[in-house]
Amino acid sequence: MNEARENILGRLRANRPHAAPTPLVYQKTLGWDREQCIASFTERMQAVRGEVHRVARNHWVDWINTEIAARGLTRGLIGRGATARQFAEGASETFELTRYERHIEEWKDTLFHQIDFSVTGTLGGLAESGSLVLWPDADEPRLMSLVPPLHIALLEADRLFENFAQLIEKEDWTAGMPTNALLISGPSKTADIEQTLAYGIHGPKALITLDRKSVV
Repeated sequence: MNEARENILGRLRANRPHAAPTPLVYQKTLGWDREQCIASFTERMQAVRGEVHRVARNHWVDWINTEIAARGLTRGLIGRGATARQFAEGASETFELTRYERHIEEWKDTLFHQIDFSVTGTLGGLAESGSLVLWPDADEPRLMSLVPPLHIALLEADRLFENFAQLIEKEDWTAGMPTNALLISGPSKTADIEQTLAYGIHGPKALITLDRKSVV
């Protein structure tokens, strides 16, 4: 049996082409300015039913207070970092906020059935693909962007990279890539059932990106 196997492998090796492998070529930068990056990110995110709203850096809480409350959503999930503190301090009394600070098994029913939306920060965004980049940690666990029906993500305008290659280079990920980086390109969607595209089956049905401008 071993001899037959070696004979087969030997013939395969003998017939293997010897052409040199094609080197990987990728474009680190696209030469886009900030407005081009914002336009590309917005177009691609909206193409997959994600929402993008440009707000002044100090007015994002007011935007949520007005727009999300108008949609009849009141039960919010926040983490424990700076984003959570800022939102909690200025959030409307209409909202009932839950802080993610316990082990999932202690409040699983609340997380899956009694939360309308979550608010998280982001590490940045990718203009070429219209993707958000998150780096979940203990202050903002991954489930915050995975479970609630609506995920609201804050993106700083100056943290929008042209593409993934530029992000890796500028953040020096070659020296230490994060172990839990998360790329999100629109709401959760699947076409597993009869090839019909459905949203919200495996995650949030809606995604809102608040692009925070530094100048009002």
